[in-house]
Amino acid sequence: MPITGKARIVARRSLSQSAYEALRTKILRGDLPLGTPLSRRKLAAELTMSMLPIGEALQRLEADGLIESRARVGTRVRIPTEEDVRGHYVIREALETMSARLFAERATAAERLEMMEFALVLDDHYDRAKKEKGDKQAEAVYDAHQLHAKFHMRLAECGRCAALHDAIDRNQTMVLNWLFNSASQFYKLPPHWHRTLMNELNHGSPSSADKAMRKHVRYGVDQVSRRIQMLARVWVDSEKGFRVRG
Repeated sequence: MPITGKARIVARRSLSQSAYEALRTKILRGDLPLGTPLSRRKLAAELTMSMLPIGEALQRLEADGLIESRARVGTRVRIPTEEDVRGHYVIREALETMSARLFAERATAAERLEMMEFALVLDDHYDRAKKEKGDKQAEAVYDAHQLHAKFHMRLAECGRCAALHDAIDRNQTMVLNWLFNSASQFYKLPPHWHRTLMNELNHGSPSSADKAMRKHVRYGVDQVSRRIQMLARVWVDSEKGFRVRG
């Protein structure tokens, strides 16, 4: 039976989604570090698909803020400026402190228990990542960052404000946080870091929940910013060597 035009579109969208997910994972795992040149031909060969779904995937990743394309230069994993990093944390703090306030006001008893259990699991993942070595550590860090993003998105859901949850998602708040932490190798958190946060959110007032989340979000900002800017300077110094085309 011949393949219809509609079937081709569905198949192409499926390939585009697969390419998007594969490349996004590589970026967030650190397999494609900041500044890595991206060639459509090489990526198509690596993922065994045509350049059309690769191109569509790259467009989505650029819209997400994970890659950048520059005229006469090419496409690469995006190198954020210090302003980008600092601005991200300002937006994250604004959104997540409100998320914390709403959680303190509106979360049910079952949701408070759920989030405390989630926090314990998340802290365990970060503790495990600190103890692993080599490839096992890279895998553990990836799992911890992935769970961390889900934790904060679930926290926003429990606040029962769809617009706020959508704003956190739409601004790629947790994805960019994941990218910056991965790029800066920032994963060694204080003991019981998320359990401490949830204690405040579960038992404190909205204002104390706001204060606890503000402290939580600000932790490590300077360290992450310094590390990323160090990487950015290395790429600026080698800018003339960046001439990869898709």
